[in-house]
Amino acid sequence: MADWHCFPMEAAGVVQGGGAWSANPQRPPALAALMSEFLQGLLAGLILLGLILAGIAVIVAIRLRAGRRRIRRTLRRIRATARRRIARLHAAARSAQQLAEVGALTGGLAHEIKNPLSTVQLNLQLLQEDLDPNDPAYSRLTNRLATAAREVGRLRDILDDFLRYAGKIELRRKKVDLNALLEELADFFAPQAQLNRVQLRIKLSPAPMPASVDPGLIKQTVLNLMLNALQAMPNGGEMILSASGGNGQAVIDVIDTGQGVAPEVMDKIFQAYYSTRKGGTGLGLAMSRRIVEEHGGELKVSSEVGKGSDFRIVLPLQNS
Repeated sequence: MADWHCFPMEAAGVVQGGGAWSANPQRPPALAALMSEFLQGLLAGLILLGLILAGIAVIVAIRLRAGRRRIRRTLRRIRATARRRIARLHAAARSAQQLAEVGALTGGLAHEIKNPLSTVQLNLQLLQEDLDPNDPAYSRLTNRLATAAREVGRLRDILDDFLRYAGKIELRRKKVDLNALLEELADFFAPQAQLNRVQLRIKLSPAPMPASVDPGLIKQTVLNLMLNALQAMPNGGEMILSASGGNGQAVIDVIDTGQGVAPEVMDKIFQAYYSTRKGGTGLGLAMSRRIVEEHGGELKVSSEVGKGSDFRIVLPLQNS
């Protein structure tokens, strides 16, 4: 049999109290104080954390309120701007409609004026034929009739230009090589340039320049620029007709060594009825720009007074 040994209960940490035994020993005083300090520190930390979170919540609420005010102000500005723009668009639409109506009326009026002018011009010719060359006043009368006929012809030209400018441009597009088109123009214009002591030079693109354009209208535009260049050189000079291509665009330059365009009128020369030339209708450059823009291109100018000008046409090339 195994041996039994007896130990006092106090040695095992069991204390008898009130007739019962307990297994919970009493804590040392130092440990209790340490735990009390820990709990107090934890509580203080939780209170501090709560205060911090409350402060953050207050700050966020203030920021949100300020943000909402800014958003409301921004929305009010956007609505006000939108209302102003809508009002301007409505006004522009009304103005465009009125201009369209005025354009239709003036076009009809121009036609009505043009028809009797033809009659006047014809009767002036008949009157000149009826004059007796032996009449002492024959020379004076023929001069007056010739002056009247010239003025009637000039008025007809103005009306023709106006009707072309005010009317709708219908493009008859064809695939053409702009190099060949410029060569034809240079051959046609060369005698007139020589007559005015202007040396005409042409620089073509080394590569073909195919473009879908209305050949007649493009010729009209380039020819008008060449005539302007010629008139800018009353004492002779040099004119360069140049063609180049790149980045899907064709560039045609009409360069002269004439008088140049003053900076203060640079923005006006493409306006309808603005002309610096005596007797000019002021529709040539305006019509030229409109034709180029109808082709999806642009017409620009760079100039220096006393040295000359460069009128540049930029047109989209046609993909091969």
